[in-house]
Amino acid sequence: MSISNISGQPSVHRAQIGAAVTARLAAEPRAVKLPSQVAEAWKLPGYLDPATCKRLVAMIDANRRPSTLLSDSGGASFRTSESCDMDRHAPDIKPIDDGLAALLGFDPACGETMQGQRYAAGQYFRAHNDYFHEGETYWPAMKASGGQRVWTAMIFLNDVDEGGATWFPQAGVRVAPKRGLLLAWNNMKADGSPNPMTLHEGTAVLEGTKYIITKWFREARWEPAA
Repeated sequence: MSISNISGQPSVHRAQIGAAVTARLAAEPRAVKLPSQVAEAWKLPGYLDPATCKRLVAMIDANRRPSTLLSDSGGASFRTSESCDMDRHAPDIKPIDDGLAALLGFDPACGETMQGQRYAAGQYFRAHNDYFHEGETYWPAMKASGGQRVWTAMIFLNDVDEGGATWFPQAGVRVAPKRGLLLAWNNMKADGSPNPMTLHEGTAVLEGTKYIITKWFREARWEPAA
C-alpha cells in the first residue's frame, strides 16, 4: 500500500490474470459486478456464514496489534486500525484461505497471509492503493517476493451501526459493512498496469466496531520475508 504517484508499467502476464479472474467471477452466480467504468470490483453477499464470522472476530480480538503502513510517506495517523495475521495452516483458517484462492482462480501459493483487521469507533484507513508503486524504496523487495499485488479480496465479518464503508472515491463505489459480504477487486487495468482508480478508503467507524479479513494475491508465488 502506498500513496506515491509512481505506479508501474503494463504487463501481459498481469493482464492475463485479470481476464481469467474476471471470467471466473462472471460465471459465479453469487457474484455481482459493481457499477464502475474505471475500476473492476465485485461483491458476493453471504460468502461466509455467521458462525464463521463470529470465530474470526474472536481471533482478531485475541491477537490484534496496531496496524502498519508500507509506504515511503504517511504517518501513524494514516491508518489507525488494529490488525492480526491469520495462520493459513490453522484448521479454522485453511478452508477460508484456500476457498478465496479457488474462487478467484489463484494458486494458493500466490496469496499473502490473510490479515484480520479491527476498526473501533473513530478509526479509519485513509485513501490508498493496494498495489505496489514501483518508484518507492520497498519495490525491489516486493518484486523479489512475488511481484505485484494484482487482486484484493475482503470480507466484512459484522454489521456496523454507523460508518465504516469501503469507499472508492474515483470509481464511484461505496460498500457498507455487511456480515459475510465479500468484496473483490482488480488492482490492475486491462493492460496489466496498476490502476490508480482503485484508490480506496476504509472510512471512519462512527458507531460500533468493524471487523474484516483481507487477502492479497500476487502475480507470482509469494515468498514471505525471512
